[in-house]
Amino acid sequence: MVDLPPEIQRIARLTPLADALACIDRLVAPDAPWRLPLAKAVGFTLAEDVFNRDEHPGSAIALRDGLAVRADATLDASAYAPVRLDGAPAYVDAGAALAAGADAVAPFEAVALHDGTVHVLTPLAPGDGVLPQGADAAPGDLLARAGTRLGASTVEALRALGVTDVEVRNPVVCIARANRGNDAIIDAVAGLLARTVAAAGAHVREAERTGLAGALEQPGRTAIILIGGSGSGPRDRSVADLSRRGEIAFHGVGLAPGETAAFGMIDKRPVLVVPGRLDAALAVWLTLGRRMVARLAGHDDVEPTTPVTLTRKIASTLGLAEIVPVARADGGVAPLASGYLPLQALARADGYVLVPADSEGFPAGAAVAMRPLP
Repeated sequence: MVDLPPEIQRIARLTPLADALACIDRLVAPDAPWRLPLAKAVGFTLAEDVFNRDEHPGSAIALRDGLAVRADATLDASAYAPVRLDGAPAYVDAGAALAAGADAVAPFEAVALHDGTVHVLTPLAPGDGVLPQGADAAPGDLLARAGTRLGASTVEALRALGVTDVEVRNPVVCIARANRGNDAIIDAVAGLLARTVAAAGAHVREAERTGLAGALEQPGRTAIILIGGSGSGPRDRSVADLSRRGEIAFHGVGLAPGETAAFGMIDKRPVLVVPGRLDAALAVWLTLGRRMVARLAGHDDVEPTTPVTLTRKIASTLGLAEIVPVARADGGVAPLASGYLPLQALARADGYVLVPADSEGFPAGAAVAMRPLP
């Protein structure tokens, strides 16, 4: 019988995934907001509702280049019987205000010039080619809700409506490695986390030194993700170090892969310890890490899903939530692996299926929700 040293990290129990998520929701609060010029806010999360102040446009404007006309003067127009317009209709550029009395814009292909007079070749209705006053936004309109990730189109629309600055959240997540050394898998985990954390609405800093000590040196950090050291090996010390420096909320999750993940707090800042395996780190990010960053950024952790049909069954262990990568095949999707997820399966996958803990899997032909991989 082999006696294990007493200082080895042990997982006393696997916390159900639902309980682990509830723990993150309870302990992680949104990061403090700050004001930022709108032009620099792409990718940040709004911390406030944004309302419109002024009417846009302030008067009716042309939506196309053409002639500003009164629609009722064109009612009987046709290519066979053009209608002559009295006076000299004004040319108008797209975006310009309409002349007084005009309520439509005739495109140039709908008019003809004969003997110095303008003839309309097709009837127009009031409002044709025109953006009415206040059509873009009225005073008090809600333009964007708190929790919205600001994309380029939203930012430019807000800027066109006169918004100059907004209150946002952009938490700083420090990514650190538990141990030194060149390791292609740890490098891959670090690369994955750096990209996914940034895509989830946080600013990423990578610690120069290893372990929690290196992460704690980073100024302005909101949260820490530590890679590796979550198991029970002789070099695994991440969870013990977290216990000494702060508090552990849970160590061990009912998730396959990813059972050795841990989560805790240091000075009211969350720390997530992910396994040093790419498949397990990915599973922990998809379930726990993304939820943590969403809470910090103040937006909902809403994951899009696509309904698909399984071409082969998925078998799963009752009591464990499971991440199963799938690939499109024969009009549906086929599971590629379970438990340990080989690198070739991750490379081939078109998405994944989350098998809940209370399920033993799904039979072939079952309709399931495919979720996107980062």
